[in-house]
Amino acid sequence: MDFEEFRLSGHDFVSWMADYLSEIERYPVRAQVEPGAILAQLPREAPQDGESIARIFADFTRILLPGITHWQHPRFLAYFPANSSPPSVLAEMLTATLGAQCMLWETSPAAAELEVRVMEWLAALIGLPPSFTGSIQDSASSATILAIIAAAERASGGRFSRDGLAGGPRLILYCSAEAHSSVEKGARIVGIGAANVRKIPVDSEGALKVPALREAIAADRACGHVPAGIVACFGTTGIGAVDPIAQLSDIARAEDIHLHVDAAWAGAALILPELRGRAAGLDGADSIVFNPHKWLMTNFDCSAFFMRDPVRLAGALSLTPAYLETRQTAAIPEYRDWSIALGRRFRALKLWFVLRSYGIEGLRTKLRADLAAAERLASVIRQSEDFELTSGPNFALLSFRYAPSGVADLDGLNEKLLRAVNDSGFTYLTKTRHGGRLVIRISIGQTYTTWRHIEESWHHIAACARALAR
Repeated sequence: MDFEEFRLSGHDFVSWMADYLSEIERYPVRAQVEPGAILAQLPREAPQDGESIARIFADFTRILLPGITHWQHPRFLAYFPANSSPPSVLAEMLTATLGAQCMLWETSPAAAELEVRVMEWLAALIGLPPSFTGSIQDSASSATILAIIAAAERASGGRFSRDGLAGGPRLILYCSAEAHSSVEKGARIVGIGAANVRKIPVDSEGALKVPALREAIAADRACGHVPAGIVACFGTTGIGAVDPIAQLSDIARAEDIHLHVDAAWAGAALILPELRGRAAGLDGADSIVFNPHKWLMTNFDCSAFFMRDPVRLAGALSLTPAYLETRQTAAIPEYRDWSIALGRRFRALKLWFVLRSYGIEGLRTKLRADLAAAERLASVIRQSEDFELTSGPNFALLSFRYAPSGVADLDGLNEKLLRAVNDSGFTYLTKTRHGGRLVIRISIGQTYTTWRHIEESWHHIAACARALAR
């Protein structure tokens, strides 16, 4: 492909992208294909000779597009959003064109210095004090691994990165029973092990029980183990519960334990000054993560990771063979020492585009609309004769279940309802368990979602429920 063909194809692609986003409601939200259907249409061997972009793109629309679940669809109400927006997409096009590998300041000074500045903007936007320093990671899962490494390094007095865990006392991590699976996965990866993750019981609202945490720490110390880290939730994946961060901060400080706050989804809500009270004590944490790629219209991947003292983490991860020796300056971090991978994408560019394009007030307006829509839907569910609101709304997340009278197996009924709704392709929901019961989640926050889409989705859910009842 020469550059002129690239130019013409690029125009065609952007035109298709604009049509796709503006007409996305004509697609089913969840892919309507059977397992293996896409694979069966793909040749077993790569082509010997090059093919035209027109032919490749035709196969993209004919073969691949039917197998896409459309995360940018305004009736996507499953999981948490993985949002995008036109400014972010345009920035990603520039990032792909530049093809920069931003592992060192020297390999892309603009990338490193823009990351410094946008992370300062973001820290101020969510109300963090200037004592926190930020970096952009690929996901909250990776950030949690970094927090666990920092916790292990602190708890072992620096021995962890040098000698590993062999021969030393067991390091223990604490989190709520509702914490994200990435906490246990991170413990496995780092080498602490799943058996050394204490999952503390939660109360009826899904928040970690502080007395139980205190008891667990005391019991581990009595056994000669070393409490290393606490992971607090600000917006659990299941129902959006918030752990008592201020109390956990006090415990972490008294016990000399690293406190990490996983705010992967709900942390975006802290751009709203009226909600910062829900994160009281956040300034006492040692590390915090939230994902602009979830609720701030910055497409995946873009995870904001803040640390009070990144020196310990950088010391644990820093390796400088001759081929990485460059002229360094203390004014700009070498972000390679703050990440698991050496290679780093120019993620700051799309965040810069989004923050400048929408502005603080534009982002706040979007989030407030989502919060209001969640409250409105909760009111509709409360007034529905055969449905019950089972949690929330917590931020823009709520859960419900279909509970007509005279049905013994409500879990089974709601599993059938969820399957019927999702198989239709009209909207997309996910489930969780809360209070021992299977419940259905509705997560509001997709970039293009309005009340109309939520109302249409609810009417469809109710219609599917009535069909099951017949």
